[in-house]
Parts: sequence; structure tokens; C-alpha cells
Amino acid sequence: MSRLVEIVLPQKVTICEVAPRDGFQAEPAWIPTEGKIRIVRELAKTGIQSMEITSFVHPRAIPQLKDAEEVVRSIQDLTNIKFRALVPNVKGAQRAIDAGITKLKLMLSATDSHSLSNANCLVEEAQNGFSPIIELAEKHGVKVGGSISVAFGCPYEGKVPIERIATIVDRYTTMGIEEVSLADTTGMANPKQVFEMLGQLKASFPQMTFSMHLHNTRGMALSNAVAALQQGITHFDSSIAGLGGCPYAPGASGNIATEDLVHAFAEMGIETGINLDTLIGVAKDVKQSIGHDGGSYMLQAGPCSQLHAKPKNQEKIEQ
Repeated sequence: MSRLVEIVLPQKVTICEVAPRDGFQAEPAWIPTEGKIRIVRELAKTGIQSMEITSFVHPRAIPQLKDAEEVVRSIQDLTNIKFRALVPNVKGAQRAIDAGITKLKLMLSATDSHSLSNANCLVEEAQNGFSPIIELAEKHGVKVGGSISVAFGCPYEGKVPIERIATIVDRYTTMGIEEVSLADTTGMANPKQVFEMLGQLKASFPQMTFSMHLHNTRGMALSNAVAALQQGITHFDSSIAGLGGCPYAPGASGNIATEDLVHAFAEMGIETGINLDTLIGVAKDVKQSIGHDGGSYMLQAGPCSQLHAKPKNQEKIEQ
């Protein structure tokens, strides 16, 4: 008789909502500023405690986020949420700080090909430019987190070697960065790869906090999230209604939907602090406002809990 093996997973995780940045930036049609603010405020009612609200890039690069300052300044009363913003350079960092952002996230690719497409420079050149951003943040008492896009697979170079990621994380460490987001920007990761990479990175950098930014381009985001859970990861990014995708990564649409991730974690007994019913309501509203979703199972099938109710004709059958 085979022995059952108990799988130990974290009891609680933190989910960062990234639709206001990663979700909105992929939309070709202009989303009115007041619409963005309304969605952020609706999301704040769900119990979400962390949000990536925008990116302070040049308006010509991502026109959809040209109203970054206005959006940030309009939600300063939402003190129950920790807001962060993506910044590409010192100018963007200064804009973010002036607008009231208290946490910056650095932009970096894992490969030179993606970096040239995304930031018009090589990876080492991009990382060399982080020092003045970090110094500016320290001067203003603002936190800084790192990120690595296409960490598991690049549309131009294929699978990314763990040694490449380790080198980038090591450089982050020397800069004083204590948390790094690993992004499956193109949805090329698989659970075995995620489990093994996280295992090696955690062993090499035990003081670093790693988070996962998963795209569901090929339907493996949730399985990759479970693989990360098995490595003890407790920080995840997701996007309401599954919106999002990198403009510089071909076919990279579809972040893992926040409502799908919250539902899956709830079914596994993992606490998120987010009200699923309220969240699904916001997802429906966002889909209606934007005109589509990015692939949300909750919007298609609903949560498992709704199946527990008796069918409307059950009483007649019982009689």
C-alpha cells in the first residue's frame, strides 16, 4: 500500500493587483482617467492590499498611461492599499515620487533581445542605470523592488538559463534590493521549470523575497502558481478579468485573472484576505467597461461554491 505524501503549502499569500498598470497599458482604446480611478476604487473594496497602479514611462511609449500623475493623486485617500509604480529611469522615478508613490518597481529584462525591444538598451546597461533611481528613492524614503521580465522564456531567445537569472539577482543584491519579481511575460514557463528555478534561487539568495508575475498565454499560469507555492512563495501578481500583456512581447496577452487566482487559493485553503464574490462583481464591471476580458474562468463558469446550491427544480424532483 502506497503512503500518502502531505503537500505543505503556505497558509496565507499576498496578491498584488496589476490591472491598472499591466492590464490597462495593453488596451489600444483610451480608457478615460475617471474610469481608471473608478476601477481602482472598486478594487479597493475587495480586500486587495497591494496594487501596481501605473507606470511612469514617457507618454509616447505607452500613451494609455499618460495620466499617471492624475490617477495617483486621485487615490491618496485609499490608505488601506500599498501602491507601487513601475519606473524606467530617474525622471520617471521623480515623477512617481512627486505624485505620491511610496514604492517603485524597476524595469529589467532577462535577455538582451527583449531589453533592446523594451528599453532600447542591453540588460547590463539597464541595470547600470538603477543606482541613481535607488539613491533618489532612499533620499525620499521610498522603497524599491526589482523585476525580471521574460525570466522563464524570451520570445526572441527562447528558454532563459538559470545562470542568467542568478547573475541578475546577484547584481540586484549588491544594489541593496531585497525583493525581486520573476515575470513569465510570454507565458512560456512550465511548473517543473518554475519549481526548479525558484529552488535554486532561494538556495543561492536566502535573504531575497521572490514574487511571481504570471501570464496565462498558454494556459499554465495557475499550475505555475502552485509550483511556486510548493517552493514557499507567498507574493503573486494578477490582473482583474485577466487583462494585460506586454506591448513588446508578441502574443503575450493575458495575465492570470485575479479572481481565478483568489478562487484557486481559497479552494486550497490559502488565505488572501480578498472577498471573492465582491472581486467577481468588479471583474464583471471591468469587462463591461473595457469591452472584453483577458480569459477569466470565474467570468465564464463562476466559483465552485455556486454549485452547492440546489437546482431550482430540485424541490419538484424530491416531491
